[in-house]
Amino acid sequence: MSDILLKVRNIETYYGPIMAIRGVSLDVTEGSIVTILGGNGAGKTTILKTISGAMDPQKGIVTFDGEEIQKRDPDWVARKGIAHVPEGREVFPFLSVKENLMMGAFTRKDREEVLKDLELVYHYFPVLKEREEQAAGYLSGGQQQMLAIGRGLMAKPRLMLLDEPSLGLSPLLVKEIFEIIVRLNKEQGVTMLLVEQNANMALKTGETGYVLEVGRIVMSDKCSILLESDDVKEFYLGMKEEGARGNRRWKKRKTWR
Repeated sequence: MSDILLKVRNIETYYGPIMAIRGVSLDVTEGSIVTILGGNGAGKTTILKTISGAMDPQKGIVTFDGEEIQKRDPDWVARKGIAHVPEGREVFPFLSVKENLMMGAFTRKDREEVLKDLELVYHYFPVLKEREEQAAGYLSGGQQQMLAIGRGLMAKPRLMLLDEPSLGLSPLLVKEIFEIIVRLNKEQGVTMLLVEQNANMALKTGETGYVLEVGRIVMSDKCSILLESDDVKEFYLGMKEEGARGNRRWKKRKTWR
């Protein structure tokens, strides 16, 4: 059985007096892609921030590679091997593409390996090589997402936290980004924890999935099983069962639940 790289146990995290996540527990097996689904305000981003040290949980334990990391500073967590690719890209707009990428390697001292990893990022994202001297703020949304992922890779992480990588991108770019995520997992061995609203793409990409509603995990299983779940189809894939059993038809729902 594969080792569990990340364990989250019964964490509760607040924004002021408001509890954003409520007793969340999950496991991320080394070498896997795990996805967390949920609508706006479900608490997905808060989970990632709690893992990466950007927020402190009031209760619960986060263990990475056997060591408790909750309530540690984000730079300490990054040095342990966790890279956080935030929602909305958050690149440094006035720095060049290359400077942004090198910022991702700020914890590293192995300069020769850093330069090799820079070329590796350019291998996966050739457009970044073409634009390496251009200010990041002039990149398109899709290119900025590639840059954000590339910057995370420059830290040489064991675990990458990806927050809504499909946000604001065209379907074609979403497909391209997710194909690269799968390649990085398979070819470079980077473990991924992915939070998404694009349930269809996330479940087709991940191995294990968790469904989050109002700060709680309400469902978890293999992604292939969640894809066939009636509840997931209705509430997250926008489909609704009609007709008799054996003659199933699915139609788009007009509302998000």
